[in-house]
Amino acid sequence: MFKNEGFLILFFIQFQRKHTRINNSINYRLIFNLLSMERKIRIVMAKPGLDGHDRGIKVLASAYRDAGMEVIYLGLRQTPEMIVSAALQEDADVIALSSLNNAHNTIFPRIIEIMKEKELEDVLLIGGGIIPKKDIESLESSGVGKLYGPGTPVNETIDYITNWVKKNRR
Repeated sequence: MFKNEGFLILFFIQFQRKHTRINNSINYRLIFNLLSMERKIRIVMAKPGLDGHDRGIKVLASAYRDAGMEVIYLGLRQTPEMIVSAALQEDADVIALSSLNNAHNTIFPRIIEIMKEKELEDVLLIGGGIIPKKDIESLESSGVGKLYGPGTPVNETIDYITNWVKKNRR
């Protein structure tokens, strides 16, 4: 259900009063369609730490936008605190990180810790980059949703995000 449904109903009632020639059934159908719309998947994307290689995450951000997601790209050199704070402020469904600098064993656990402190346990944390398989297994078992390596098809990540949000959105 749409968050501001009361506002929308009041808006259309006022609109209808001003424009009486408009067919009532059209107005009510429009209200129903707007209220039943699901909001877009909101994804906060960032490059944590000192990693300056951002071409891959920018390609993903464009692909996610093209897939209908709302992307908030925070840019380079973000701290875990900044990332989680942005996800909280933006009411994000997903936090997506790119880690190419071997700091994944520090950054991902810290973000999970802050997410728990801020009670963001219904937000998916995913990532990608150059991450060894043994580290992927330990990070995924500690709460990271999914980690992707180089060459992963973009559609695979989109499908995973979409399915997770459908099952878990608050």
